[in-house]
Amino acid sequence: MALERSSKEGGFAEKGFKKSLLVSAIAAVSYMGVAHAQETGGNEAAGGVEEVVVTGTRATIQSTIDIKRNSVTIVDGLSASEIGELPALSIGEALESVTGASSHRENGGATEISIRGMGPYLSATTFNGRSATNGSGDRSVNFSQFPSELMNKVAIRKTQDASLIEGGVAGLIELETLKPLEYGQQRIQIDTKANFNPNQSNIDDPMAGDLGFRGTASYVDQFEFDNGMAFGVSLGYQKSDISQPESEMRSSSPSGTSLYACLNDPSNTNEGFYRGSSGDCEDQIDGSSNQGYITSVDPDTGKAVSDGTAFAFAPSSNGYRQNDTSDERDSIFVALQFQPNDRTDINFDLQQSERVQAEQRHDLNFANMKRVTPGVTAESLVVSDTGTVLNWAGETAIESNSELYSRTEDYLGYGLNVSYAFTDNLTVSADYSFSETTREELQISVRTQSDNDDIFGEDSNYRPMVQWDMDSGIRQYTVADFDVTDRTLFSDSYRTRIDNDVDRRNSNEAFRTDFDLRLDGDLITAVRGGLRFSELEYVDLGAARDEFSISRGSEAGAAAIAEINNSCAVAFPESDFMSAESSGSLVTMVDENGNVTGRTNEWATFDTQCVTDMILAYAGEGFAYPELEDVSAGVTDVTETTTAAYVMADFDSSLAGTPVHGNVGVRVVQTEVESVGYRTPYTITTNDDGTYSMDEIEGADLERVTAGGDYTEVLPSLNLVADVAEDVLVRGAVYRGLSRPDPSDLGYKRAFDTNGSDDIVDIADLLDGVDGDGNPNMQPLTSWNFDTAIEWYPNDDTMLAFGVYHKRFQGGFETALVTETFQVDGQTIPADFAITRTDDDTSKLTGFEVTGTHRFSYLPGYLSGLGVKASYNYADSDFEFEDSLYGDSVVLDESGNAVSEKIGIIAPGNIPGFSENVFSGQLYYQIGDLDTSLIYKYRSEYFQPYTGNGTRLRYVGDVGVWEARASYQLTDNVKLSLEAINLFDEPKKQYFFTRDNLGELNSYGPRVFLGLKAKF
Repeated sequence: MALERSSKEGGFAEKGFKKSLLVSAIAAVSYMGVAHAQETGGNEAAGGVEEVVVTGTRATIQSTIDIKRNSVTIVDGLSASEIGELPALSIGEALESVTGASSHRENGGATEISIRGMGPYLSATTFNGRSATNGSGDRSVNFSQFPSELMNKVAIRKTQDASLIEGGVAGLIELETLKPLEYGQQRIQIDTKANFNPNQSNIDDPMAGDLGFRGTASYVDQFEFDNGMAFGVSLGYQKSDISQPESEMRSSSPSGTSLYACLNDPSNTNEGFYRGSSGDCEDQIDGSSNQGYITSVDPDTGKAVSDGTAFAFAPSSNGYRQNDTSDERDSIFVALQFQPNDRTDINFDLQQSERVQAEQRHDLNFANMKRVTPGVTAESLVVSDTGTVLNWAGETAIESNSELYSRTEDYLGYGLNVSYAFTDNLTVSADYSFSETTREELQISVRTQSDNDDIFGEDSNYRPMVQWDMDSGIRQYTVADFDVTDRTLFSDSYRTRIDNDVDRRNSNEAFRTDFDLRLDGDLITAVRGGLRFSELEYVDLGAARDEFSISRGSEAGAAAIAEINNSCAVAFPESDFMSAESSGSLVTMVDENGNVTGRTNEWATFDTQCVTDMILAYAGEGFAYPELEDVSAGVTDVTETTTAAYVMADFDSSLAGTPVHGNVGVRVVQTEVESVGYRTPYTITTNDDGTYSMDEIEGADLERVTAGGDYTEVLPSLNLVADVAEDVLVRGAVYRGLSRPDPSDLGYKRAFDTNGSDDIVDIADLLDGVDGDGNPNMQPLTSWNFDTAIEWYPNDDTMLAFGVYHKRFQGGFETALVTETFQVDGQTIPADFAITRTDDDTSKLTGFEVTGTHRFSYLPGYLSGLGVKASYNYADSDFEFEDSLYGDSVVLDESGNAVSEKIGIIAPGNIPGFSENVFSGQLYYQIGDLDTSLIYKYRSEYFQPYTGNGTRLRYVGDVGVWEARASYQLTDNVKLSLEAINLFDEPKKQYFFTRDNLGELNSYGPRVFLGLKAKF
């Protein structure tokens, strides 16, 4: 009997010598498998093959075919017959292989998932049929939090029926662990992996060590009792301690006010790049500051104030970041199943994950990239048609900065489900679930900078002349009369910031009950229905910062800076920094005559904790992170309560002689939002002359205030499957879906700007304005969705599917000036406030997807082990997302009249996360005990909003990533595997405002895992 066994991933590595070593290792594993096949192949042919047990890559691909073929909705996914056999290092990477799915990469790994070119905002995720939470403030799920070894199935439902939890216009991602009684066999399994990252080997004394570790243990068993009871248990534990090295080219992001469109007009010497004196290009010499290109409409002309004026985008700073990382994760999965009799099924499951990511960052920062040097900057400037600067020169301060960063994210989810069959046809179930994610982010940052004197008081160069260009694809610098590797030149005031950046909690508690009534009708075969109640809570305590510095203005300060510089300097931690991404050295140093004095990919670096401790000692302070308060003006506290009910009928009939089946139903969803905020309390005084004044109440606690909103939506759905031939299915679906606003957008932060006049006679005039953000009454985005597909299943290893879909969105995003009312000291005061809300605009998205998989089992000899799987998704949308700073915008009052208008200079983005093209291809070879795969994943560029400011445009460039896997079954119980991702060091590129303004490049390098798995 021929056994074709399960796969794990295999890999190559980097460029040059390191890549050759890994390719050789895979070749060696492959040779063992081919040799074994040669030894056994003749016997198999002679004896005949009566039964083939399909496992490994072939079995996983067959599972994708079965999931798709046997579903009523349009769905793609994969499952594993054996626990720990999903072919991926994370759930995110597993989902990337599903048709139409693509990931957003952070630290080189797949995190958020987009479906059919629509961002995670438009998707929903369930874990064992229940909603999952995250720590990001949005509704996506960080899939890198869950180990693939402890999962049994992942699937994406492209269409929906009434029984599914609402929330995904793009689709519903389902994650499942196994049920032990359904698994049906005892299994003890230990899986260990050693992690090697070539880029990590270039770092001296890395945080995570030279080799990482990932170990998983699982146990599944069943117990049957004489009285007919049965009990099953599944336990899993994973410990992971790996590195995620990252090298970066950086620039100021557009999330704040550090990236301006400055005027590039030779006739204007008052501002812009041609200003007549040194200074920032967005500031006028005689006039206002922080201006640049003005998009506001001039009412006299109907055009933007700066219309027709050339411009170029100028960041506050540019530079590089050397980043050493570690990633530690402990995960526990538990599943218990109890069947006291043949009618009752009780399931309990629990998932817990604690993940700690830590980074040591060293930055070389060119600090004054907005600064104009007259006679130099404008004359050297090379600008693209979109305003992207390609060449720049000027005087700028140079910084050597460093940071310590950590993120701790804990996930806890559990649920209890009880199902009881009252009759053979009626089953009722009840389900309780709870999910909670907490996230904490801490950071220490140090700034050291050039100065007129070095640490010894000798002459130095505060702002040396610097020139950079993009000729090699990234910024590379020429620096005059300054050595970036000389630590003594970083001698200006030393500053440390100690930040408690994030403290968030996101929980979701839900209860649902469902019934399933089977009927014997000729048309309606079943009726299902149910109720669900859920309460989501999101609390973000904001951020707090303590800052300390030492100035050179005193003799003691200068001496302290010199001491810190001598004591805390460290050697540059990494060799060959960014060498894979640059052409030549990153920094070329020249003397005042332009003669080259040195070339380097390094710079002077300092120990962050050492510098911080010495600054604190100088200030007489001890180290501590600032505390975050439960009650503060920066708190976001949102409670979202949802009640949903559905009824759905399954049908089975024929149409014109063609068998058809499917379901039709409706889901009604009612959601209420309450948002809590805290603001300074005021008292209103009526003066003797009849005027009013409004004053803070000294010493009083902050005042708790609330606001909210609600909506009710009706979501009908129809799914139809026609068996047009024995091996051909045609599907169709129509449904209405919704996607809710992110919890972080539902806050209620309001602070008063009071009117200080002493002649106010109308209480309504006490407020000049209101500052803050958040809209508790933000409505969901809804869409009507139309899908059709044709699928061909000629055999167990072959499938060809083609689908077309169309979505009509109701709602976009707009800024509106609304009148909110506030209760102050018993009085009602109205005030205008600008909010982001869902408007009534309509847009559409149309696309198609094609999936094919085939095994060449009919080929002779060893070629019969070849197989291929490929999928492609194309989508086109007219959705427009305008940048809030440099895009078109209109602020409307409550009557819909325009209050203000801007005419932008940058094109709008599309749906967040939208990629026109997504492709995934896999070539596998599985014969005997050998199982290998080569995988390619591609997605075209997409718009990714910032977490801190989701109204600015940032694009992530096209990316294509190669992965490889190889495994060999050493014995019946032991398997060796080699797997690698990002084989050829594909970087992530991020563009700010426009699609060609490269603001950040992240290089991760390959990641390689050598594993050994034992099953008993």
